[in-house]
Amino acid sequence: MDIITAIKTRRSIRKFKSEPVPKETLLQLMEAVRWAPSWANTQCWEVIVVEDQAKKEELAEAMPPGNPGKKAVLEAPVVLVFLGQKKKAGYKEGKPVTEKDDWWYMFDVALAVENFCLYAHGQGLGSLIIGYFDAFKVATSLNIPEDKAVTVMVPVGFPAEVPKAPKRKEVEEFVHQGLYGK
Repeated sequence: MDIITAIKTRRSIRKFKSEPVPKETLLQLMEAVRWAPSWANTQCWEVIVVEDQAKKEELAEAMPPGNPGKKAVLEAPVVLVFLGQKKKAGYKEGKPVTEKDDWWYMFDVALAVENFCLYAHGQGLGSLIIGYFDAFKVATSLNIPEDKAVTVMVPVGFPAEVPKAPKRKEVEEFVHQGLYGK
């Protein structure tokens, strides 16, 4: 699958088959994460691979009622929890170098997650990026140290159902030439 096809056809999957994801495939997916770009090559992400059903139930409990990703966390054979190392990306000699302060780890983790999701899609897997949950509960459940921040959870597995593509803006609706509004 070429890159633009992967970008255009990847969907947020909320229904998964029970078929396990092979360990070799998970390792290949981690290679995709490994090669994501990051601020000054800080590679500030870490990933927790959760396959234990009881632990996935704890993760689902950290999600508010009505969150459509809750069922995906429970059904997917694997849930990845992506962490960002605080005060690393966007910092030099322990001090922030932009007005964005400690926001850069979120950006870098997002790049790693996108690599992961696109590569997973290319391997016939589905994924869902979930950001609406109680990060403190997840951190407590997974024994995450305070210098790391839970950023997203990503259930992954073989899709049981693939939704249709949502409507997208036309390029002219978001591109400005030279100045805003042009």
